Amino acid sequence: MKNKIPIISFFSGGGFMDMGFMQAGFNVVFANEYDKVFAELHDEGIREWCRGHKKKFCPITTTKSITELNPEKILKDAFPQSIPKVWGVIGGPPCQDFTMNGEGKGFEGERGKMTQIFFNRIRKMSPAFFVMENVVGLVMRKKQKKYLDTLLLNHICEDYYIDRTTLNALDFGVPQYRKRVFIVGVRKDLLPNIINKEPTIDNISSMDFHWPTPKYVNADTLFPWPLKVQFGTTPEKPKGIPMELCVENCLTNAVELPNGKEFLELKKNAESRKSIYEGDTKRRSFKRLHRYKYSPTTCFGNNEVFLHPYENRRLTVREALRIQGVDDKYVWGIGRLSHKFKIISNGVPIPLAQAVAKSVYKFLIENYVIA
Repeated sequence: MKNKIPIISFFSGGGFMDMGFMQAGFNVVFANEYDKVFAELHDEGIREWCRGHKKKFCPITTTKSITELNPEKILKDAFPQSIPKVWGVIGGPPCQDFTMNGEGKGFEGERGKMTQIFFNRIRKMSPAFFVMENVVGLVMRKKQKKYLDTLLLNHICEDYYIDRTTLNALDFGVPQYRKRVFIVGVRKDLLPNIINKEPTIDNISSMDFHWPTPKYVNADTLFPWPLKVQFGTTPEKPKGIPMELCVENCLTNAVELPNGKEFLELKKNAESRKSIYEGDTKRRSFKRLHRYKYSPTTCFGNNEVFLHPYENRRLTVREALRIQGVDDKYVWGIGRLSHKFKIISNGVPIPLAQAVAKSVYKFLIENYVIA
């Protein structure tokens, strides 16, 4: 793409969402990550990935909390010469207070407040567009959805046309059932000819944004997914299931690659874990994946453990990265295992981020925001 659109990334984590946007025609010019170990891992992985894909590398600009960042200083650091006409902000604020399995603190939680601060920065910085990602709990709980929509209606909709949808990474070729909410906003003055709708608390969307078309529609019910089988047996792959949607696709040759032998040991009752069936993923923890099925939503840590289908161990870092759609050019140095699995859990699957980013780019082109 000849027009590389600059973007500012908040809550960058491992940079998975950033990589999806870079693949779709955007350049990251400012990246923010509060956790210092995450910031180190971000720079290690992204540097190698950018080198392998011939992309421009942007390290973490600052590890200050977004609450401490002055909007004017951010813009000065991101655009030291002049602010371009078209630039955007992307980010996935911390989701723990909105998860369906969490305590449900929502916007009152310390992490939940970050979503409100994210939109506060949007209002003060006035980017041409923004994209926010979060868990479906943000809109599935009635109280949280009403708070979010009120926030958007009172503080964002005056200056931005917005649209919102829920997408599942599995439908975009990722071997993981991972639903996420995306909110896209484009500044109104850049879309003078658009036929808009008046947002309301019952329907906050005010533009017809063309969200990406899934590669598979409702993939979780579309194919004859296998049932669980006893550990140590060799199940056959049901006909018709695309291999790219199977966990097995992430396991082949993984141990021979960088980060391929890194995994957390089963410290207690390792032998007893052999009684857990391959494909038994409904358990609270120690879920054993099925080689010919997709993974549940990755959530490593917090006592949730994913087991290898036919080896009695946890997944390796490389296997977990692949389940998130991260290609093998993304490489970390040794150590920091717990942080690695946590940063993987927090990320957006790259193919899903790329699909959304392509739709944003196309929308900006088709509506003459950029030439």
